Amino acid sequence: MIGLDFRDVVAPVDRLVIEPWLKRLPEVGRAMIETITLSGPGAAPLWVSLAANCLDSEEGTIHIALQRRDTGAHAIKTPTLDPASRLADCTSFVDRVAERIKRGHAAGMVPELTLVVMPDLHDLRQRLGAGQDGMLEAVGTALKARSIEEDMAARIGDDTFSLLHEAGAPIDQLIRQLEAITRAADPAGIGLTIDASTLAIDTVMVAEVDLALALTHTLRRFGAASGTDLRTMANNLRSAFQNSVITVGSIKRAINEQSFTVVFQPIVQINTGRIHHFEALCRFEAQDQESPFTTIQVAEELGLIAAFDLAMVRKVIAWLFTRPLNNARERIAVNVSGYSIEQAAYTEALLNLLAENDWLRGRLMFEITESARIANLETADRFIQALRQRGFQVSLDDFGAGAASFQYLSVLDVDVVKLDGSAVRNAQKAQKGRAFLSALTELCRRMGIETIAEMVDTPETLQFVRDCGCNYVQGYLFGRPTKEINDFHPLPNRILFTAR
Repeated sequence: MIGLDFRDVVAPVDRLVIEPWLKRLPEVGRAMIETITLSGPGAAPLWVSLAANCLDSEEGTIHIALQRRDTGAHAIKTPTLDPASRLADCTSFVDRVAERIKRGHAAGMVPELTLVVMPDLHDLRQRLGAGQDGMLEAVGTALKARSIEEDMAARIGDDTFSLLHEAGAPIDQLIRQLEAITRAADPAGIGLTIDASTLAIDTVMVAEVDLALALTHTLRRFGAASGTDLRTMANNLRSAFQNSVITVGSIKRAINEQSFTVVFQPIVQINTGRIHHFEALCRFEAQDQESPFTTIQVAEELGLIAAFDLAMVRKVIAWLFTRPLNNARERIAVNVSGYSIEQAAYTEALLNLLAENDWLRGRLMFEITESARIANLETADRFIQALRQRGFQVSLDDFGAGAASFQYLSVLDVDVVKLDGSAVRNAQKAQKGRAFLSALTELCRRMGIETIAEMVDTPETLQFVRDCGCNYVQGYLFGRPTKEINDFHPLPNRILFTAR
């Protein structure tokens, strides 16, 4: 480094931060940067924190102290690229843009985020056929050229792009350039009418971790939208981001303050009508909240689900602690997302919690949901066996809803399989449905696994799954979920069992 300009050993990705930081030092006298990356020809990246003092403002003499940081915690991830546009995908983009916005603010700069919408891109790509990738790569090149350090642009959906750029950048020129690219590529010479919306993000009111989560939620909503909905959302980008901030905040408050309600629904033995156990379900207290299913999906998407799952277990344990310890009727099953079981911190916290409450053995069960596809079956099975070895039964929820169900069954050693309600309904409609469901329950029986049929809402469905060999049933036929567990004593429609 001796003899080099300090700025030359700062990685290009961080020079935007360093330049204004150095210029401001004579005015402020002292400043710090938590983490930047140093790099040079043939050298591995080095992560450092900086503290600087201006020794002589007239001569511009500056003293800079560097302290090495843990490279594992600050390594820059190689972004996953869209093969057609050569732009980062949505996840890679959000991982980097939140930190870059924060750094810009720390340096006295306010970068802006622009959303670029091409609602008719699908039709144009069909007209182009094999030549579409060349056009998309040209679009990607134009977006990167206008972005910060020419690397902060992404394709966040089939017809949606985004870039982070300096405040006041001529986005209207970029749009005209993109429209010219599409016209030149279009055999009909029509091209696309492109919309853009720009957002200056005030990080003073949003913590850095919440900023990343809110951006993830916002951009993924845009990535999933299309047509008229997409144009409407683009015209309300600030509102969409503010709603995402609210959504993130409400989920985190629900986790931290346990501001949600636990309700219960019984799982009933199919021949006797006796309640085997209850499933614990969450209900969010705010009347204007999204449905629980949607909120859980958002928590999974944002990586908050493990913390929520743990909060749910704690809330159920607190409820059980208020009940008679010798009441074997009140066994409770708690849902665990497929995302959570792959998080070592969640597994450790849960097992420690169960070890501290040994009296829960036989009172608590766990349901592994398939709403988030389990990526690592070996890790999942280790988690399941850790619970079973401690005396807690485990069921595989939503079985039959996806193509991976049988793969799960071949690897995961569980006590119970819950047959998804959609699978039960489809079995009733299809000509071969009864034979399929009967074969499935027989397979489980031979493997020593019991079965629960979900969404049993009518006497006809009850008789159907009984004929197919299911062991237990769950559904509105026996009452909707309620926080008053005594509402199920006596069990609604118990006459359907006593008549047998």
